[in-house]
Amino acid sequence: MIELETKERLIFLSRVVKKEIKHLKYSAKKLFATEFTIEKAESLAHDDELAEQLEVFISRFCRLQDTVGDKLLPTWLSVLNERTKTAIDNLDKAEKIGVLPSVELWLELRQIRKQMVHEYIEDLTILTNAVQTSYQQLDFIINVAEAIISDLEKRKII
Repeated sequence: MIELETKERLIFLSRVVKKEIKHLKYSAKKLFATEFTIEKAESLAHDDELAEQLEVFISRFCRLQDTVGDKLLPTWLSVLNERTKTAIDNLDKAEKIGVLPSVELWLELRQIRKQMVHEYIEDLTILTNAVQTSYQQLDFIINVAEAIISDLEKRKII
């Protein structure tokens, strides 16, 4: 039997993750109404609305990955009586259990988010590629989050 505090935390995290997914999808729909190209990236300097849309998308993408990887995943693993260790160990366990299709891709997306956050002012090609890749891999992160939540629901924990 899990502790009430852990159960309440999982209920809270599940609710937060569902909201984050909803908001990320909304931001992606707005930003990617048309393809995000190098030309679009070049217009960021004078298009405040586009710059804001991009900032919101990046922020929400990063937030969802953080919430799932740093909070939901370790708490879920603890409920499964899996000893949580480092982030990479947790990802490996999630892959073995089957909720994470690829640790490699998860880590690649961590690197891509760094490119979106830190390098976009200097190199618009890196920004464009990183933004396009993050958009193409949205379902990957969302599916991981939903798989964990689904497992919690099947176990009647939340």
